[in-house]
Amino acid sequence: MAGILPCYARGESGDAAEMFRRNCAALAQNAEQAGSMAVAGRDGWFFLTGELRHIGAGTFWGEAAAGVSRAAKPDAADPLPAILDFNGQLKKIGVELIIVPVPPKAVVYHEMLPGATSGVATVRLDAVHRDFYAHLRARGVAVLDLTDCFLRSKNASKTQESLYCRQDSHWSGSGCVLAAEQIAAKVNPFLGAGSPAANPFKSEWQTVEIQGDLCRAFKDRNISRETIRVRKITGTVSDETVASGVSGKIILLGDSHNLVFHAGDDMLCSRAGLPDQLAFELKQKIDLVAVRGSGATPARVNLMRRARQHKGYWQNKQCVIWCFAAREFTESDGWRKVPIE
Repeated sequence: MAGILPCYARGESGDAAEMFRRNCAALAQNAEQAGSMAVAGRDGWFFLTGELRHIGAGTFWGEAAAGVSRAAKPDAADPLPAILDFNGQLKKIGVELIIVPVPPKAVVYHEMLPGATSGVATVRLDAVHRDFYAHLRARGVAVLDLTDCFLRSKNASKTQESLYCRQDSHWSGSGCVLAAEQIAAKVNPFLGAGSPAANPFKSEWQTVEIQGDLCRAFKDRNISRETIRVRKITGTVSDETVASGVSGKIILLGDSHNLVFHAGDDMLCSRAGLPDQLAFELKQKIDLVAVRGSGATPARVNLMRRARQHKGYWQNKQCVIWCFAAREFTESDGWRKVPIE
């Protein structure tokens, strides 16, 4: 890994991205052989083995899908048909879909991987993601790619808070806020003049200590708890008001990146996750449909069930924000087509 940074500096994006992909594939293979769910990086950083495997897989759609996907059935390996089908169903009823893949931590903080040389990359290392998002956009799917924004924010100041938890597989409190700001900017045009002028929510930054999920892979180490800052959102009657606002115009759909810092307990704390930040930025309640497992098929199944439980569910909906870890493209149990009701 130490030899990669000169390639970044010369701007040889293809060489650098391929070298990075191979390095992630090797790290994942070694970790899987050792039976470890995580890889220890530099300065107390840990990386999910599945995420590194995903980065190392390369192209993951079309004919390549079946060869790299963890899907149990080959016909559910390709994410493209399911995404296009979901987008088409929503367009028929006048609802916009915005896909927000959470950039892999290893892409944004590549310099914290084991053996890496500290420095700032001048090119993006996830060329495959960028190609896939362009593929989706060309077929009419709106994609909010947070990677460039996250890289700019990280590189702007070495003293600012990390956008990902060092010890956890999720983004940090600061990452949630930045993501919500970017999503809100994308969603606001759909809301039009109906957006409330006054914000019913209030925010306050607080410091919390966490023990991340990746630490479980290193029980033999004495790992101190990680201290991070989160932006707590108040003003709702209860957490349930945000999480179950079925009358909300905006649906936030996906995996545990929508639950971390929101659902409490093993999700680290409450009132400070993406749905809370998005409610604050958009000044309205969010209809949250999120699962602790895969944000690929199970999340859409839950959405279908909610629509069937609530008559007229789709009547006032304006936008579905589908937010899930980018690693889901290969690491989920499959991408099936699911009816929206």
